[in-house]
This record gives sequence, C-alpha cells and structure tokens, in this order.
Amino acid sequence: MASKAKKKSVKVKKEVNQSNLEEEHRIRKAFKDKDWAEIKSSDSWVIFKVMSEFVEGFEKLAKIGPCVTIFGSARTKPTHPYYKMAEDIAEKLVNHGYGVITGGGPGIMEAGNKGAHKAGGKSVGLNIYLPHEQKGNLYIDPDKLITFDYFFVRKVMFMKYSQGFVVMPGGFGTLDELSEALTLIQTKKIGRFPIVLVGKKFWAGLVEWFKKELVGEGMIHAEDLHLFNVVDTPEEAVKVIDDFYARYLLSPNF
Repeated sequence: MASKAKKKSVKVKKEVNQSNLEEEHRIRKAFKDKDWAEIKSSDSWVIFKVMSEFVEGFEKLAKIGPCVTIFGSARTKPTHPYYKMAEDIAEKLVNHGYGVITGGGPGIMEAGNKGAHKAGGKSVGLNIYLPHEQKGNLYIDPDKLITFDYFFVRKVMFMKYSQGFVVMPGGFGTLDELSEALTLIQTKKIGRFPIVLVGKKFWAGLVEWFKKELVGEGMIHAEDLHLFNVVDTPEEAVKVIDDFYARYLLSPNF
C-alpha cells in the first residue's frame, strides 16, 4: 500500500511539473519577438480556423428551432441533486416544445442532454477541446454535436441560437457564460431573452453583491436586476420561460 501511494505521489508531482513547464512556455511564447513571416503565417491560419468553426456552427444550428441553453458545472456528479434538477428541467423544456443546448460535456451539461434525450427532444452539445480533453456526452444527438477550439466562437453559438438561458450552479465557466448573456441583453446586442438562475441559496451571495456593490456604486442600474430570475425548482424555471413568451403571444414553434 505504501509503495502504491508513493508511486501515485510521484506521478502527481510529474504531472504538476509538466503543467508548470507548459504554462511557463506559454508565457514566454507571448513575449517572443516574431518576424513578419511568422506573424502572417500564424495569424492567417487562426483566421481560417475561426472561420471554419463559425461556418460549421451556423450550418448545423441554423435549423434547430427554438432552444433553451442550460449552463452549469462540468464537475457535478450524477448523484448530486443539481444533476437531477438539470435533467428534470431539460425534460420539462422538451415537453413544453423547446430543444436543449448545453456545453456538451459531463456534469450539468450531461444532465441537460440526458433529460432532453429521455423526452425525445432535440439535444445539442457545443463541446470544447480542453487540455484535459472534454468529450461529448452520450446523450447528444449525433448530428448536433460540435466541438470547438475557441471559447469565443462557442459562446457566439450559445447566444445566437438560444431563446432562453437556464443557469445552474457552476464555476468560472458558468459565471463567464452568465455574464456574457447579461451583457449582451443589457446592451441590446441580443433580444431580452429570459435568464433563470436555479438555486436560490447558491446564487444568493452573488445577487446580494450585485445589489450592494454594482447598483450601490452606480455600475449598473437597479432595473438591470430584472434581467434575470432566481428560482428553486424545475417547475419554476420552465414557468419563467413559458410566461416570458406568453407575453409576446409566441409559442415554442415560432
């Protein structure tokens, strides 16, 4: 047992050292002086790669119909209540006529695709290549799985093809996606689609900070707090989206 633990410890140290070396290489590379040929070659390749990702995204998602995106942590285990809640929300959304889009990975994303798949609805996965490779989960429709290299292209697809956003508890990535949706709606770059934060206890501190610091310091208007709703149950989450579209006399097949 002691020998096994020692081997595991050595392996972890090697992985940490390798990670540190890769990080140092990326930092040094950013400061490296490049000649014009290197810059032109590198940047031209990036431009074409970005274009190809946009084209694939537009072609595959253009006809998916009304969908709601479910954001949330990739680290949430299937035994966690949030996983089951996300699955229930996705299933209910499909039963109300919506498709479901997720980030395509494990955790809350898998739960969202699983619920949509179980209900027989459209299950879309916008996956991302990561250093520790994130694989598309098994519940995504095969023709609706796209894997991106660039986070910013992936975020464009979320925002462009979603008619609503359900935000489950998550980490930095989830906060990034929430901020993106709020910013685009606040600045009227996209329509005022419903944003639903699920888990009052989880989001309470952030919402209070919004009120105290952002509104208090005049960095956002008090009205901006109405850009999102905070709920506790799958039924409430779906009701927010249904009620929003009922005000415009729209149904999920618009």
